[in-house]
Amino acid sequence: MKTPFLTLTVTVIFCISFCNAQKSNKKPNVIYIMTDDHAAQATGLYGGRLANLNLTPNIDKLGKEGMVFENCFVTNSICTPSRASIITGQYSQTNGVLDLWGDLDVEKQYLPMEMKKMGYETAIIGKWHLHNEPVAFDYYKVLPGQGKYFDPEFREKGKGTWPDNIVKYQGHVTDVVTNNVIEWFDNRKETEKPFFLMYHFKAPHDMFEFNPKYANYLKDVHIPEPESLYNQPFWGSEATRGKNDSLIHDIGSSISSRHRNRNYVDIYKTGDRPTEKEATSAAYQEYLKRYLRCVKGVDDNLGRFFEYLKNNGLWENTIIIYTSDQGMMLGEHDMEDKRWMYEESIRMPFIVHYPKMVTAGTSSDELINNTDFAPTIIDMAGGKVPDYMQGKSMERIIKKGKDKHWRNYTYYRYWMHMIHHDIPAHFGLRSKDYKLIFYYGKYHDLEKEGSLTMYWNDEDHSNKVLPTPVAWEFYDLKNDPYELTNAYKNAKYKKVIAEMKTQLKIERRVLNEEDEKYPFLQEIIEGHWND
Repeated sequence: MKTPFLTLTVTVIFCISFCNAQKSNKKPNVIYIMTDDHAAQATGLYGGRLANLNLTPNIDKLGKEGMVFENCFVTNSICTPSRASIITGQYSQTNGVLDLWGDLDVEKQYLPMEMKKMGYETAIIGKWHLHNEPVAFDYYKVLPGQGKYFDPEFREKGKGTWPDNIVKYQGHVTDVVTNNVIEWFDNRKETEKPFFLMYHFKAPHDMFEFNPKYANYLKDVHIPEPESLYNQPFWGSEATRGKNDSLIHDIGSSISSRHRNRNYVDIYKTGDRPTEKEATSAAYQEYLKRYLRCVKGVDDNLGRFFEYLKNNGLWENTIIIYTSDQGMMLGEHDMEDKRWMYEESIRMPFIVHYPKMVTAGTSSDELINNTDFAPTIIDMAGGKVPDYMQGKSMERIIKKGKDKHWRNYTYYRYWMHMIHHDIPAHFGLRSKDYKLIFYYGKYHDLEKEGSLTMYWNDEDHSNKVLPTPVAWEFYDLKNDPYELTNAYKNAKYKKVIAEMKTQLKIERRVLNEEDEKYPFLQEIIEGHWND
């Protein structure tokens, strides 16, 4: 006969074991943090000329305590298409968002939909920029379009009917977004449920309207300058320079006074310097310091947010991802903005912090891209990656450091031919050692071709959206990491280029990127494939 004491002991042991099992099986929380246009080279983690400036101590610490992905790339380096790929796990022609004006159908808000299926409470706070209401989230408070840096407005769920559900705040948007994130945590009702939060900053998107408290940050510091800002005789092609440099004043908005319609010598009025180089240097210093002051604001806010998580018991069981929607040209090749397939434009930071799975201080050089973000989050949360997603889960890499079945190439495509920053349409392929780019030089909407760039409002400061020269570029990234020499016509690389062209065709077919809706583009591509 069992004694009451023995029965009680067995019961207590069972309850403790059951509770511990329940605790160990609890789904991880997920916080996805994303900035806008934060280039990997503007951190301390990724090396480069800015690394010693100690720009991002909190982001750097997160990386050192987690895993850093050294080769994270965007598939279409512009805000709306990149965000569509992140939410859907799909490339642009599959999700239907090719450019800034593309609307992502509400039924394609796949990532929050999949997380809700697994029992997650879902929320997005900050920049959305996908036009339609983010209906798949349990809660949202998002900036209209680009949003404003100062005294921002948000559209908030439960405050009326979209798009009139406006709430207003005072202050700098970087602080306001973080305040709202913390307020969301403080007001959560169903705290027993795991959460999936997308925490999106507007910064450091141009025009770099930093918080005034950072006005003296880097004031007396000389920011290192890239050599290609001034000198790159072997870079580019007829597609990016024109025959005999005939298009250098029309293609690619610039730091120097090179570009006739948009350049930072004019914007920052540094043209009164004694020499052109001094004028360019002064514009560069102002451009970088304003940008980096916005980055500083993000990093400081993340510091206080991370402290909040630690103080509220949310640090250990939360997957934290830090990344950006794309990179940014910071004067390299005398360029600004993004869009290009050059390294600084397409590479962004990607950090995963999760003590229960991720070994601190690790890194990976596998080629990942933004279509992989959603599959990875779903997989790490214990779900099954849906077949309709084209990206791949990185969970095996995160756990093991390698995945023998991982991709050897990442595909890129920019559609907005000669719009806003006068960058020709192009696509290409990047491996760990090489990059192949094809500039097909034509806008995909024939009805709009010939119009103004839609950025400038008057004839005197606008280029037309017209065809530009077709050309190939090839860069040996191992020996030429700053892409200073277009080696496409170098016989030494003939075999490598042929192999990459073959793979490029395969990637375009597999990823539904063959331009079936645009036969006039297919004709250009086929006609110049063997140039």
